[in-house]
Amino acid sequence: MRRHRRGAAPLQPAPALRIHAATATILPEILTGTAMRLDDYDNDINVGEARGGGLGGGGGGLLFGLLPLIGSRFGCGGIVVVLILFAVFGGLGNIGSMLGGGGGGGAPQTQQRGESVQQVCDASPARRSTCQAFSNAENTWEALFARSNARFQPPGLRFFDGSGQSGCGAAQAAMGPFYCPTDSNIYLDTSFFDELRTRFKAPGDFAQYYVVAHEFGHHIQNLLGTADQVRRAQATGSEAEGNAASVRLELQADCYAGVWAAQNRNRLEPGDVEEGMRAAQAIGDDTLQREAQGRVVPDSFTHGTSAQRMAWLRRGMETGDPAQCDTFSGAI
Repeated sequence: MRRHRRGAAPLQPAPALRIHAATATILPEILTGTAMRLDDYDNDINVGEARGGGLGGGGGGLLFGLLPLIGSRFGCGGIVVVLILFAVFGGLGNIGSMLGGGGGGGAPQTQQRGESVQQVCDASPARRSTCQAFSNAENTWEALFARSNARFQPPGLRFFDGSGQSGCGAAQAAMGPFYCPTDSNIYLDTSFFDELRTRFKAPGDFAQYYVVAHEFGHHIQNLLGTADQVRRAQATGSEAEGNAASVRLELQADCYAGVWAAQNRNRLEPGDVEEGMRAAQAIGDDTLQREAQGRVVPDSFTHGTSAQRMAWLRRGMETGDPAQCDTFSGAI
C-alpha cells in the first residue's frame, strides 16, 4: 500500500453504486464487424457549443506558464507525459483540477446562440455519433443510479472547433477531450477522432464511444465525490502520491467506460471490444512515453500503463457493475 506524507489523508474508495448486476461478460469479441447499434440521441440532452477566446490575447503563454507548476507537481518527466496527454483524454482543464483548482477560467462561456440540440449534433457525422454515445451513456448511468437509489445529475456536452472556452479555462484541440468538474461539462473537438485513427492507430466507432464513455466516467466520479478526494490528496501529498492518485482516477474512468459497454452489450457488434482494447493500449503512459522520448518514467505516470488501462476497461466490460471499479483499494 502507498505511504502518505504526514498530513495527507489516505484515499478512500467513494461510495459504490451497488446494483448487484449479474455478470455481464462480453469478451472476447475480436472479429471485424459493423458499427455498434446506438439509438438516436434524445432531444433533451444538454449539448451546445463551447465558444470563447481560446488562448488569444496573451493566453498563448498559458500552457508554458503552467509548465513550472506542472514540473513541481509532476516532475520533469511529468512535463513530458502531461504534454503528450494534452492529446489523449485530458487537457488544461484536467491539469487545473489535478493541481487543485478550476484553472482560473472564470464563468464558463458555452453559449448556444440559439442552436437547437439537432442543429448542434447534426453539424457533422462525427458530432452526431458523439451525441448518440453521450445520450446513451446518460440513459445508462441514470438507470444505474436509480437502481442504487442515488441521485443522478447529467453532465453537459460542449463541442468546439479548434478552440473555445470552458469552466476550467481555455479549450484547445491539442488538449484532446476533457471533463471540467467546475461546470460539469465534457469538452470535445471531434478532430481528435481523426488523430485517434491515424496517430494512435485506433480506428472504429467503438474506440470513439470509449472516449466519450471515459469522460462520462469522470462525471460519475465527480458526482460520487471521488474526484474531490483525489484533489485533496494531491494538494497535501507528495509528487509521487499525486501522480499515483491521478492514475487510479483515470483507471476507474476506464472501468466505468467498460461498465457502460457491458450495460449495452446487446448493442455491440463483433469487433467493438477489440476496438476499445486497441484504443486503451495505444494511450497508456508507458506506450506514449516510449514513443515520445524513447524511455519510460513510471513515477511520472498520470493515466496508467497500457496493460492497466486495458485491464480495467476489461473489468468493467466483464462485470457491468460500477462497484467492481474500486481502483483505490489495493494494487492496480
